[in-house]
Amino acid sequence: MTNLSNTIKQKRKSLKLTQEDLSAKSGLGLRLIREIEQGKTSMRMDKVNQLLALFGMELIPAPKKRTNE
Repeated sequence: MTNLSNTIKQKRKSLKLTQEDLSAKSGLGLRLIREIEQGKTSMRMDKVNQLLALFGMELIPAPKKRTNE
C-alpha cells in the first residue's frame, strides 16, 4: 500500500466511516474508494483531492524520497 492509501484508510477509520459512507460523503464511486485504499497507482488527481478535502488535506508536490541502492 502507498502512503496515500494508508492515510485515507486511517482517516476514514478514525472517523468511523465505512467505505460506503466515504463514497456518499465525497461524491465519488465506491469502486474508486476501494481502489484508492488498495493502493491503485494511477488515478485522477482531482478525484483524489476531492476525497482528501473531506479530511482537510490536498495533494502537494514533494521531493521524491531516495532509496539506498
